[in-house]
Amino acid sequence: MTTVVPPWTYTLQLPRDPRAPGVGRATLRAVLETYGLGELTLTAELLAGELLSNAHCHTDGPYALRLRSSTPEGIRVAVWDSNPEIPPGFGEDDRDDDRRPPETAEGGRGLHIVRACADSWGSYPMVRGQTGKLLWAEVTPSSL
Repeated sequence: MTTVVPPWTYTLQLPRDPRAPGVGRATLRAVLETYGLGELTLTAELLAGELLSNAHCHTDGPYALRLRSSTPEGIRVAVWDSNPEIPPGFGEDDRDDDRRPPETAEGGRGLHIVRACADSWGSYPMVRGQTGKLLWAEVTPSSL
């Protein structure tokens, strides 16, 4: 008998603390292991780490990691933060924007990594009284 796992979602509220991205990645590893999705761990952890680090660097307040099943074998990693500005290259209007930082820049590559490693990705501005944005990325075994 095959067990059918219903769709699931986990949300982890994180404080503005430099250790928070690590806590988020550890939580992601535990969730993937629980659902037998360990083969997604390396890529999903990279995506979560980049999105969480981006939130930590570009907001002054708390942020949240949201994990949900996107297909029976896939996962969507999303990060909400209170900064309403969608980063260049991550919005709906500039999906083909491939601006890269100068070679000597010490930062600015994280979202390029997300775009390169995810099966799909995107962003949503928050609406109806909520502030901020949600950046998300999906990964499935077929992309590994």
